[in-house]
Amino acid sequence: MKENSTKSKIVDFDLYGIVGIRQINPSEKDINNLAKSYSDFRSELDREPDIIIRYKSNWQLGEMSYLGLNDSGFNEDGFYILTNGRSPLKVKIPFEQIGDKCELVCEQGTGSIPLLNHIITLTFLKKKYLPIHASAFKYNNLGALVVGWSKGGKTEALFSFIKNGAEFVGDETVLISADGKKIFGIPVPISIWEWQFSEIPELMTHIKINKKIIFKSIHFIDKVYRIFRKSILKNNSIIKTLEKAVPVLKRQLNIRVGPQLFFKGNVHWEQVNLNRLIIIMSHNKEDITLNKCNALEIADQMIISNLYELDSFYDYYSKFKYAFPTIKNDFLENINEFYKQLLPNAIAGIESYKVLHPYPVSFEKLYKAMKQIFYNN
Repeated sequence: MKENSTKSKIVDFDLYGIVGIRQINPSEKDINNLAKSYSDFRSELDREPDIIIRYKSNWQLGEMSYLGLNDSGFNEDGFYILTNGRSPLKVKIPFEQIGDKCELVCEQGTGSIPLLNHIITLTFLKKKYLPIHASAFKYNNLGALVVGWSKGGKTEALFSFIKNGAEFVGDETVLISADGKKIFGIPVPISIWEWQFSEIPELMTHIKINKKIIFKSIHFIDKVYRIFRKSILKNNSIIKTLEKAVPVLKRQLNIRVGPQLFFKGNVHWEQVNLNRLIIIMSHNKEDITLNKCNALEIADQMIISNLYELDSFYDYYSKFKYAFPTIKNDFLENINEFYKQLLPNAIAGIESYKVLHPYPVSFEKLYKAMKQIFYNN
């Protein structure tokens, strides 16, 4: 931490010497919140930051026009996100700057900053480092990138190899260098689903007591619903409400854990060679199949998956354009073309495989089926 000549508190984070982040006048809560994910990257910048987060105390926004039910708003000074889940906040997002030098403004004590991870990965993309929705690990001295649709098995593949001695590289978001030679991860929380606890029992230590109570409550509600839906009360309005509510509740049967906490000493934020590309999906059979494929055949699927992961970001970008219809960001308008230009060149010639598995899948069976990928000549 340092102070400049005007006594502003400054905290820097340097991601691989590529993207620099600077907090200006953060509270201790703001520093600790960013450090939860980026503590290993805390380092004084020797260059201008790419992303500045400027904090203000007792920030008054003045006159405001709202978009949605106080979800976001705008005035002559800019566009603001005003809620994060149930919590009110004040974050000014300059969408026209994203990809280049970008300055966000927040109220001190904001906590988690919405869209920040997207802004960071898009800054990497503008610098021609490709953010990919994927998991990555190093096994038998080979770097592997595992791609696929959300909940397709990427994290399961990562866990199955970590259990057998692999080194963690990244999860959720992994970056590929433009030449395709290197991959590296950036720290975002990993979603771990309840059924995965039986595969890796040590995960249980990361579940707080209040979360365990929530899990038990969801299972109780589900049990009650399954009993009454087969009874004469199946058309009751309460049972009809539960019919809609139970699937939503079951989507809460997970925890989000930072990789540093879960993998402990096995997390090394460094660039590794990209040697294997694996696309993984579940299917309606009981066996696990593995077949070699051409990397270029799955490039479009990788792009579509990445664009899907940006849906929440583009929802707010659309609101920004509604608020300021004469302003747009050409980089954000052409993300698809950016990927199409860079990705095929980056992955061309990488030894690639397609894996299909039942869901849920045994981690050990998945490892045994996939390990041959790392011993082929």
